[in-house]
Amino acid sequence: MRLRKYLIAAGLSGATLTGGVFIAEHEGRVLETYVDPVGILTSCYGHTGAELELGQFFTEQQCLAQLADDLDVAARQLHHYTVPVQLTDSEKAAYLSFIYNVGAEAFRTSTLRKKLLAGDHTGACNELSRWVYAKGEILPGLVKRRSAERELCLQELTNVEITERRSWQRATLRDWRFDPSLRWAWRGVVLLES
Repeated sequence: MRLRKYLIAAGLSGATLTGGVFIAEHEGRVLETYVDPVGILTSCYGHTGAELELGQFFTEQQCLAQLADDLDVAARQLHHYTVPVQLTDSEKAAYLSFIYNVGAEAFRTSTLRKKLLAGDHTGACNELSRWVYAKGEILPGLVKRRSAERELCLQELTNVEITERRSWQRATLRDWRFDPSLRWAWRGVVLLES
């Protein structure tokens, strides 16, 4: 609850507040610098930056300040790259989490953004599920996060039927195939290593 109160006091509201709580939940909080799974020096709630050095420690207050600042930047980047598209609050929160995690440049050049700008909101949300790789490997944490982002993204879209969301979760046998490279895949997305 302290996180939410701090973000509100920092002037965040609506989708940015929702996205911030979502991000904190998925990033976790580490009160010191650490190297993330792809080798990037990171601190607190997934903050990255040139000012970080190994061995630094942070207070909870410093971590909350980093998160609020990073959310403000990511929200401005999201707005810049999606104008003039009207997004629901759920879409904004999901894409904010995505940009926070993979960066604005990856969002800018993504098929996800192209679909969004073309008016395919559902297709754009579904693209989130493709971003589960880090250095060519699937990370279970990214699979979980992207699934949650996708569900959040689709939440307020009026053109998405509940059955469509459920059909994504309930794969039938014909959706699964065995990849000769010893990976199990669902509709072309590798899920499990054998």
